[in-house]
Amino acid sequence: MRLGKALLYTILVLYAIVTMIPFLWALSSSFKTLEEIVSGSISFIPKDFTLDNYKQIFVEQELFPRWFMNSVIIAVAVTILNLMFNSMAGYALARLHFRGKQTIFMIILAVLMIPAQVTMIPNYLILKQLGWLNSYQGMIVPAMINATFIFMMRQFFINFPKELEEAAALDGLSRIGTFFRIVLPLARPALAAQAIFVFMGSWNDFMRPLIILSDPNLFTLPLGLNSFKGQYISYWNYIMAASMVFTLPVLVIYAFFNRYFIKGISFTGGK
Repeated sequence: MRLGKALLYTILVLYAIVTMIPFLWALSSSFKTLEEIVSGSISFIPKDFTLDNYKQIFVEQELFPRWFMNSVIIAVAVTILNLMFNSMAGYALARLHFRGKQTIFMIILAVLMIPAQVTMIPNYLILKQLGWLNSYQGMIVPAMINATFIFMMRQFFINFPKELEEAAALDGLSRIGTFFRIVLPLARPALAAQAIFVFMGSWNDFMRPLIILSDPNLFTLPLGLNSFKGQYISYWNYIMAASMVFTLPVLVIYAFFNRYFIKGISFTGGK
């Protein structure tokens, strides 16, 4: 058993090193000059340490702060709306009894099997008819629910103790009051896991903004970073610096919700 544990930890350490090396190189390159990056050397310590790359993206590149705020607004709005609507839909499928419940659930399962690429063109045509291209609502509204997390929340609420809801009903709380005052606060592990996945998905999304947005003032960070790549030259020093800034919010979100993350994945009920 000791040998097995030692082998397991060795594999995990090696995997962690392999995973961290590209990130550490990108962090180091964000403080290098373009000439040093394209020279082909793989040094992790910059020869000519410089902060000009960060100065360039924040001061000289006027649209970068705007791209950052666009990403924040869209990712936060999408995350909050998903937490609310996915939880409400999951709770309804787990607890309420109504006609067509099983049919709706089967449709949600069917949606899980449809690749997102299949719906890109129909989504674009619908947004064009609504006049929502190049707008925040065009980015937020189609992404405010997710079939995967409706299913996830349903599974969580199925295992949620009914005794708590019955006690709340005896105290005079309505179904809506029970959901928002009893059930939702105790569903923090599942909500935290959902928040991490939804935020990361929205924050890192490149294809959807590429299709919907054409105004540089509305670009998100992934789309804006692409502008640093040209046909004849790519400014890798600026790309690396912008990538580090791009990574920070995800690290903060994960660090904040980390203690609930494993609990949410296991779909357990209340304490």
